[in-house]
Amino acid sequence: MALTIYDISQKAGVSTATVSRVLNGSGNVSPSTQKKVMDIIEEYDYIPNAFARGMGLRSLKTIGILCADSSDLFTAKAIYLLEQELQANGYESLLCCTGYNLGARKNYLNLILSKKVDSIILVGSNFIASTELENEYINEAASHVPIMLLNASYGCPNVYSTLCDDRASMYEAASAMIRSGISDLIYLYNAGSYSGLKKLRGFQSALEENGISHSPENIYFYDGKADSTGDIADFIEHISDSGIAFHGLLAADDSLAIGGVKYAQRKGLRIPEDFSVIGYNNSILTTCCTPELTSVDNCLETMTHQLVQTLLHVLAGEEMPKKVVFSGKLIERGTTRF
Repeated sequence: MALTIYDISQKAGVSTATVSRVLNGSGNVSPSTQKKVMDIIEEYDYIPNAFARGMGLRSLKTIGILCADSSDLFTAKAIYLLEQELQANGYESLLCCTGYNLGARKNYLNLILSKKVDSIILVGSNFIASTELENEYINEAASHVPIMLLNASYGCPNVYSTLCDDRASMYEAASAMIRSGISDLIYLYNAGSYSGLKKLRGFQSALEENGISHSPENIYFYDGKADSTGDIADFIEHISDSGIAFHGLLAADDSLAIGGVKYAQRKGLRIPEDFSVIGYNNSILTTCCTPELTSVDNCLETMTHQLVQTLLHVLAGEEMPKKVVFSGKLIERGTTRF
């Protein structure tokens, strides 16, 4: 295997940040330390993947962005915000939409690496799998360039995570609905990703801590298209027709919650008097229904700004926190009665 920045730091007895400062030509490195690092680089003929061959150690000022599906509202807005922030700081970006297949994600990550980008941003928590073997491709990529995760967390050298505390945010949303007098709740989600499972656990914790038992009758996975609100309403109506009684719905995504609003309107239920709904992401959909949708704001603009700032400091060879976590905020509108 080719020598990595971590191998160099170990052989030189310095931090990876120091090696990065030497590679970037930045200051604050003593001549003796710089010589020690450069001697190892020359001995092993190391060429950093993040820089163009034939251009010395100058950065290409290009960042790779990978997402699963750019039509998703959260992802689309995240990409827009990231590109705007990167451009404002003199960086261009390359975007690849990978889909959800592990093999495709690996291939696209290698493709982006071959473009000699300075870093790669992975948008969305679906990139983080439950096993080390499935995450090995991220470890390998991180040995070449900094990997930035948006709304996911993964402990690996040269991987930096910026995320919303989805568990705590969903816990607060469910607790608020329970405090409003609604204890017969159902939870609707459509992703078993890192973020999706955190939200689910937040819902379950809120029920547990309020003395409400949770079972399969409280929790439902919707595997249809998220943009088909009519199908989502059908799905919720099927739950109701099966004999499950509920007066409140918490959804892992605003589109699922809009399906809940449509279901209530079909049934002639008054919102929020007869039926309450809370969504997640505080997307543009929240103001596209009547009444407008209460939703959890996951601080996407703040997260993208923080991620890019972290990246800029990492590329400058500075030590930065490996994880930055923000708290979501419940934005009350017409579908709840707090």
